[in-house]
Amino acid sequence: MARLGKSMNALYLFRHAKAEPKNLDGDRDRVLAERGRADAKAMAAIVVKRAIAPELVLCSGAARTRETLAILLPALNPAPRIVTEDEIYLADARQLLKRLRSVPEAVESLMLIGHNPGLQELALLLSDRSSGPQMAKLAEGFPTAALACFDVLLPWPALQPGGATLTAMLTPA
Repeated sequence: MARLGKSMNALYLFRHAKAEPKNLDGDRDRVLAERGRADAKAMAAIVVKRAIAPELVLCSGAARTRETLAILLPALNPAPRIVTEDEIYLADARQLLKRLRSVPEAVESLMLIGHNPGLQELALLLSDRSSGPQMAKLAEGFPTAALACFDVLLPWPALQPGGATLTAMLTPA
């Protein structure tokens, strides 16, 4: 049940920063490249400037997402609750939407740190397409270390395709 006076939730979809190429250790264990670490630090500065402060962070269990989060974490104030889930790793849009629907209604702001193509597909699925230039930018791609910011009017369990408004598409550049 929604609280009185609550107008919307905030959703932040963050694609991990640039990772090293695949190696014999496998895709899940790839760490950030030097450029990825620099981009994650740049995004941390943007997060501070915009006062982005999710109360819950859902993070893929892959090394590159956890490393991205570690760089970003000092910028998140107050510190969020963090949940690392292997199920987010390479999940498609429908799986990610299902996960978002399981977030408790009391959570007002949420960041999901994951991978493409699922993250871009989720962003396009959720968007109500009223965001003009932001939507066009998202449709072109979801680059590494990018952050898509959404306003969500419905409680998480009721989240539907088209149920969010893209308010910003931020990149380190």
